Amino acid sequence: MQERLQKIISRAGVASRRHAEELIVAGRVKVNGKVVTELGCKVEVGKDRVAVDGKLLASERKVYILIHKPKGIVTTLDDPEGRRTVTELVRDIPERLYPVGRLDYNTEGLLIMTNDGDLTHALTHPSHKVFKTYIAEIAGIPTEEKLDQIRIGIQLEDGVTAPAKVRIVAVDQAKNVAKIEIVIHEGRNRQVRRMFEVIGHPVNKLKRVQFAFLTLEGVRRGHYRRLLPEEVLALKQLGVK
Repeated sequence: MQERLQKIISRAGVASRRHAEELIVAGRVKVNGKVVTELGCKVEVGKDRVAVDGKLLASERKVYILIHKPKGIVTTLDDPEGRRTVTELVRDIPERLYPVGRLDYNTEGLLIMTNDGDLTHALTHPSHKVFKTYIAEIAGIPTEEKLDQIRIGIQLEDGVTAPAKVRIVAVDQAKNVAKIEIVIHEGRNRQVRRMFEVIGHPVNKLKRVQFAFLTLEGVRRGHYRRLLPEEVLALKQLGVK
């Protein structure tokens, strides 16, 4: 994840944001051994080497967490509409964390956050096919023929979706709703909701219950846990092709 150079220097505690800008303009900052004087310069956190007056900034330790995101929270670092963001759930973590993919405002469930840009890229790149499992409550009770459309691939405005695994978990005839498990590896905007809209069964509730091998077990809604070293290693191996 790239950030402005002056922001990186400020967060490292070397100088205030304004003073960091002065250091850059004065030619006292190097990125990967080259002097940088442009204030618009962006660097890759944890990857590019930044030095001020010849002294390398301390590398930010890598943090990996699993959040049980509630509804009514946006998966961004800030929101122009003033809505709550996932950063509120990790206020006690000093490092600046970024979400791995997104869950929309009305979707709850498992979300990974980290400051490891390489891992984020690996887990979100379509070629690596990292599977995510959702439980959706949909309006109406779909036929297997309709579900087969999702299994084969649905035509959306941004292209045909990859084949998905889908099965009926429960049915409530009285309320005329069905609970569906769906497993996908793509990460398009509102993809699950749009797929069910196409087959005529809009989603009432949606929850991501699994990301790769990770589940929400032991993590209450609105809380998080740090990933174990072996879990981080296994996630990194998913991104090795």
